[in-house]
Amino acid sequence: MFSSGPNTATGDSARPGIVEHLADCSGPLPIEQEFADWMIQTDPELPQPVAANALQGSQQEQSDGDWAQLSRWYKANREIITGRSQRPRVVFMGDSITENWARADPDLFAGACKNRGISGQTTAQMLVRFPEDVLALEPAAMHLIAGTNDIAGNGGPVTLHQIYNRLAAMAKLARLHGIAVVLGAIPPATDFFWNPGLRPAGHIAALNDWLRNFADEQEVLFVDYFTALSDEARSFRSGLSNDGAHPNANGYEIMRKLAGDAIAPFLK
Repeated sequence: MFSSGPNTATGDSARPGIVEHLADCSGPLPIEQEFADWMIQTDPELPQPVAANALQGSQQEQSDGDWAQLSRWYKANREIITGRSQRPRVVFMGDSITENWARADPDLFAGACKNRGISGQTTAQMLVRFPEDVLALEPAAMHLIAGTNDIAGNGGPVTLHQIYNRLAAMAKLARLHGIAVVLGAIPPATDFFWNPGLRPAGHIAALNDWLRNFADEQEVLFVDYFTALSDEARSFRSGLSNDGAHPNANGYEIMRKLAGDAIAPFLK
């Protein structure tokens, strides 16, 4: 991905180790624009793009190069850190559920809130980029939704306990740096189109139960997006998702109201 010329020993293109600026590396965007636009639209008659595997995008490229995609938000972060851009009051950290939110509701992220979602990412990848994409921005609060892609197997085999540990680590790191924590429940899903057959509903329920209990123990905020979006079958309610795993614009409208109440104290 970051080719720097042939490797004379193997004949392959060498990947850089140390670079002066991550902005010199162009991290891949995991979701094609057409597919991302389709996921948030609310017209049920609009056909799904052919690229049904677009959510995984260039994950192989990520693993071969910038695995945690530290380069993805590097330029935007530097603008904030150097004072050329407004320092956020709230940073939204997460995966495609968070990244797509900025497409569906750009006004939410036009000022005091900044979006640092990266589609396809697991909690392990988020934990690696957490210092740059959250801590260095010194927000008043962090909003976190994560775990869907762990359950979907994007990073390979993982236990629920390992997911808990990574989520707890991000929450505790934030609090250690004086950043308030808002934990969001994972939205519903009974299948993943990019890795079908996993029957994830039970694991999503278990992870959301842990998030709720952890939030109580740590005295941080918990926002129950799952209950607001789901039906009795633990799927998205009709009209709130196009692919069964991500909210569409209607779903994000519901999430916006819940998130707004949670983050309002930190926007002052």
